[in-house]
Amino acid sequence: MQILDGKIVSQSVKENVKGKVILFKKEGKKTPHLAAVLVGSNGASETYVASKVKNCEEVGFKSTLIRLDETISENELITAIEKLNNDEDVDGILVQLPLPKQINEETIINIIHPDKDVDGFHPVSIGKLVQGLPTFIPATPYGIMLMLEHYKIETSGKHAVVIGRSNIVGRPISILLSRNTYPGNCTVTVCHSRTKNLKEICLQADIIVAALGIPEFLKEDMVKEDAVVIDVGITRVPDATKKSGFAIKGDVDFANVSPKCSYITPVPGGVGLMTIAALLMNTFTACENKYR
Repeated sequence: MQILDGKIVSQSVKENVKGKVILFKKEGKKTPHLAAVLVGSNGASETYVASKVKNCEEVGFKSTLIRLDETISENELITAIEKLNNDEDVDGILVQLPLPKQINEETIINIIHPDKDVDGFHPVSIGKLVQGLPTFIPATPYGIMLMLEHYKIETSGKHAVVIGRSNIVGRPISILLSRNTYPGNCTVTVCHSRTKNLKEICLQADIIVAALGIPEFLKEDMVKEDAVVIDVGITRVPDATKKSGFAIKGDVDFANVSPKCSYITPVPGGVGLMTIAALLMNTFTACENKYR
């Protein structure tokens, strides 16, 4: 069993991006600029955004963090995003989800200009992804693909089972794994809460992507020997033994599943780090596109 180490792969991606930024500046081109919008003060969101800002600094990006009150109206948030859409210096716009209940997330995603949609959630980005056209790939699926590529994991002809059908992870990773590229060329089965015989389907899988948000859902008896397991889940579970009062759990019962795997991602330290690395790649591409 080999750990798919998000720290190692994300650092490699970041070094690559950093080198491109240095070259960009030598050529007299602009510094890539990511603007992050944070509504309210959700603890997990605060952590994510702080990490994204820190990573921008590491690779030489300019970053702007816009904090807005939790009581903000949808129209006020739209106005703030439109301002970023019209700002020539801003290359990528990230709106941290989830948003307060008075705001429709779909409306906000759709208002971000497709040229600055570095999260890859806009319908234009998703449409291009489905058609196999160059586009911004949602950061978590993109990060998974970068990890598979880094470790040279064979995917062609393999049976990949994706548990979860969200527009953020499940659907896009199923499309990416089935594309006629490397990594890709998998036969893909998408499972969800209504899937019957889930255990039997998982036992056929060479590659499992667990992305349903239920801690330790994937058990040892659902995984065949030498499977590759990608754990996308990240849930805070109460734990009185921890100073923070909680433990971070993935969707995979890591302790019992890992001995059966050829490769597996840990939580934390796996896909989460790759999500941020992929976001940086998308932001650099957004900046680069201005010179094409």
